[in-house]
Amino acid sequence: MILLVTNCRDITMDYVVAELRRREIPFYRLNTELLPQAICTMSGKDRRSWSICIDGKKVSGEEITAAYFRRPGAPIASDKVEGGGEKRYIEAEWGSFLKSLYMRLDGVWLSGPTQIFLAEDKPRQLILAHELGFEIPEVTITNDWASVRRITDQYQAIGKPLREAVLSGEGERVMFTSRINDAKESDAASIALAPFIAQREILKKYDVRVTVVGTKTFATAIWSQANEETEVDWRQGSRTDLKHERIQLDQSLQQRCVDLVSAFGLKFGAIDFICDQQDKLWFLEINPNGQWAWIENLTGYPISKAIVDELEEISLG
Repeated sequence: MILLVTNCRDITMDYVVAELRRREIPFYRLNTELLPQAICTMSGKDRRSWSICIDGKKVSGEEITAAYFRRPGAPIASDKVEGGGEKRYIEAEWGSFLKSLYMRLDGVWLSGPTQIFLAEDKPRQLILAHELGFEIPEVTITNDWASVRRITDQYQAIGKPLREAVLSGEGERVMFTSRINDAKESDAASIALAPFIAQREILKKYDVRVTVVGTKTFATAIWSQANEETEVDWRQGSRTDLKHERIQLDQSLQQRCVDLVSAFGLKFGAIDFICDQQDKLWFLEINPNGQWAWIENLTGYPISKAIVDELEEISLG
């Protein structure tokens, strides 16, 4: 049986579910925010001895042959629980149970949560990508005004978050990649508050998303330069009309993409590149657990099938 670890609203997982059903492969979808509704057991001696039952649907460790870590939600305590302290305690305890469950699934993950977490380190991504021979724009990770100035004095430059892309709270907003050449010395105190990535801006022909599953690569050109608001960051403006086109990478670049994902101990990765005006590809970053369903929708790439292929192979040992 294949375990799918995600949340109720994860539409991307629905694609995997549809493929598993098409192949008549048994699976259990664990929407982790529902865990406080579960009855569970877990052995302190045998890592495969555990069970979870939600709404009469039960899964046990002995059944699991492969697992896909997608978008787990934080466990949510029942509304019947009164008091914030009690709710926080219940949710924290279920969070601890979940962490132990993840450890017990080592060896059967498509990509393990620990490996995914470590792969989210963007400076590490740049180092590994450089070591594998990818083209990397001039970059510095800093909170020092002088270091930012050295980039902006030489190039048109962009800035982007080191990790956290969302400013939460009232008026929640996303921190998109932005041009930073208008930064002034008077901004030095603000820059000093937290490190960020300052990078030479590569003038684009288009953006490229390469989705890697095992040894398969699915390369897509995203024609971001057709609209002013998507010139710097194609995600900005939430344009639903951006042209997405299948492209073919040369064999050596395909292999480097596979090697990069493998170097992180993963079997899935979503790699972002820029194609410049001379058709050279520049590495930006890798999302070790990125979205892919919209790529399958717009291009017809069989990404969900490739993921289920990998899960089947893990199941067979």
